[in-house]
Amino acid sequence: MARVSNYDKKVEKLADVCIQRGNIDKSLYGKYDVKIGLRDISGAGVLTGLTDVSEIRQNKIVDGKVVPTDGKLFYRGINVEDIIKGCITDNRFGFEEVAYLLLFSELPDKKQYDDFVELLSESRILPRHFVRDVILKAPSKDMMNSLAKSVLTLASYDNNVMDLSIDNVLRQCLKLISLFPLLSVYSYQAYNHYIKGESLYIRNPQNGESTAEILLKTLRTDGQFTELEAKVLDLALILHAEHGGGNNSTFTTCVVTSTGTDTYSAIAAALCSLKGPKHGGANKKVMGMMSDLKKNVTDWNDDEAIKDYLLKLLNKEAYDKMGLIYGMGHAVYSISDPRARVFKSFVEKLAQEKGKTKEFALYEKIETLAPEVIASKRRIYKGVSANVDFYSGFVYKMLGLPKELYTPIFAVARIAGWSAHRIEELLNVNKIIRPAYMSVSEETPYKFMKDR
Repeated sequence: MARVSNYDKKVEKLADVCIQRGNIDKSLYGKYDVKIGLRDISGAGVLTGLTDVSEIRQNKIVDGKVVPTDGKLFYRGINVEDIIKGCITDNRFGFEEVAYLLLFSELPDKKQYDDFVELLSESRILPRHFVRDVILKAPSKDMMNSLAKSVLTLASYDNNVMDLSIDNVLRQCLKLISLFPLLSVYSYQAYNHYIKGESLYIRNPQNGESTAEILLKTLRTDGQFTELEAKVLDLALILHAEHGGGNNSTFTTCVVTSTGTDTYSAIAAALCSLKGPKHGGANKKVMGMMSDLKKNVTDWNDDEAIKDYLLKLLNKEAYDKMGLIYGMGHAVYSISDPRARVFKSFVEKLAQEKGKTKEFALYEKIETLAPEVIASKRRIYKGVSANVDFYSGFVYKMLGLPKELYTPIFAVARIAGWSAHRIEELLNVNKIIRPAYMSVSEETPYKFMKDR
């Protein structure tokens, strides 16, 4: 057991003061109608802006009443499910097409698509010795910290870092979209080598490769992967590329952009937001929860044993004792998360290829039982369903992706949406975002030190 230093004891003592003096009476939030988390009691977000980048639909109006429906997600007005169907029909990768759509508000034709993929390849060049001097020399145990550090360091190599003209910002965004896969994987390879003691692999991508192919090729020691593996990962990137302006990291992008700062700073802030387990880190929590469930439930066909474990989660008696069933529920969706709904059939195909059908069946069972358990224990104002994080971690595990890269892969996808929102903010709004906070402190007279 590690000894507690005098310094740590001093900090702990001061922390106690913070706790004792820093709490606000919770009833005041209701008294002043404060929308905690910028959401009302039903979970609907407070309207703080307008966007043309994407839309989430989770209800419809019937006879003048709001009725929950299966969730839908639109990119620039186009249903994501239709985009995915198009990619499947044409048997091609789709993330690059989605990135183009989000940035330029229209689907590319064949020439525009090919030119865009070529432009991304041309942008995918790191400064000389960047991998050696920035990534390899200071490896971190946290890949999101490494990614944010790399993004901020790239600003040092940009001669026009503070130029906010749209052509310059677009150049910077394209650079980051193209480099995120490499920055993420190289950061992991540095960690895997210098901290875990494994062999070091730094593999360069080839021009014209999709983002999914680059991720798998640069990560794996042999650089090999199946077509289904790459297509399922591409699908995950499409579904994570954008999710309305109200999600925390995108809102962070807009908030920081509104200050007039540079692209690298805005995207680094978004990365710090996404890192949180309540946002981009949720799929890692799902995997930890599932691992703990397997230790406690030996018969995966025993519904009662599974429900009992889920109840223990809610009662803060199992896993991390936070009272949450990870992967269940969403701030917006109630009946269903379209991303989870679309993803599920491809997860099943990959599970068949990987011999993981029994584990997939366990996920399906939990998806069915968890809403029942939650409804029996808690007062809920909207439906509860599986969200995309419930299945994405399982997919990444089947793909052999290390858990350290789960959230960075989310960032590899979401950088497309962040970029689109940054450009939209610069084009349409010229005012710093500054929400209001009500002070509940009492005026206190100052005392000279001798009188305290």
